[in-house]
Amino acid sequence: MTSVSAHLWRTPLSSLRGVSETKTSPFAQTGDAQKTSPLAAESPRDTIISVTVAALAKLKELRDTEPDAAKLGLRLSIVSQPGEDFRYDLVFEEFLKSAFTDEVRTIDGFKFIIPQSDVDSLRGAELDYNEQSGLVLRNLNRPKAPVVDGLVRDDETSAQVEAIVATEVNPMLAAHGGFVTYAGHDKEGTAYFTMGGGCHGCSMSKQTMLEGVQSMVTEQVKTITRVRDLTDHTTGSNPYYR
Repeated sequence: MTSVSAHLWRTPLSSLRGVSETKTSPFAQTGDAQKTSPLAAESPRDTIISVTVAALAKLKELRDTEPDAAKLGLRLSIVSQPGEDFRYDLVFEEFLKSAFTDEVRTIDGFKFIIPQSDVDSLRGAELDYNEQSGLVLRNLNRPKAPVVDGLVRDDETSAQVEAIVATEVNPMLAAHGGFVTYAGHDKEGTAYFTMGGGCHGCSMSKQTMLEGVQSMVTEQVKTITRVRDLTDHTTGSNPYYR
């Protein structure tokens, strides 16, 4: 069972097998002088993510079918853009060839490689496995806000909007498994958001944004008179734009 506010990633095992190829970091050098990440041999107590016994057993099973299995770890990275629902990529690669900017952790003898840029967004996530869903990544973190040229996010108006989103808007949307991310305002009265979770791809998203979020924000922030949705609804679990 997963929390309704969790972002879930699922992939068939056949797909995972298909990307289970050894990859070389673009930062790695070839030949005898090859450098390795200083974190590859050591694992701090902070493992960043947690992995269930079932998931670890399945990953080891898959890894052991690969050539040079003892050299392989699992790279876990976020491939979605800021403001989008999290999407992940998993691939086996040689952990000794990880980049200096990668974070390498060992959990029960298995190496996990996480790009430094994704650490904060993955911290506290749990990787699980069951026969029905395959591998599932439960991540309660929220995607980073998109950076949109011309929008302001660091003034008093933004502080007020973000406070309302955190204390009122998202708790309301959480009942439907959704959330919004504030992207900024244009100094002319329009605040911009993206939607995720159950709101992303839903045919009711635009109505929810206009009637619910707009009402809550404009009633309390006098400098905001309307809201706009920046979400790409061609993606998501139930896209309604084709």
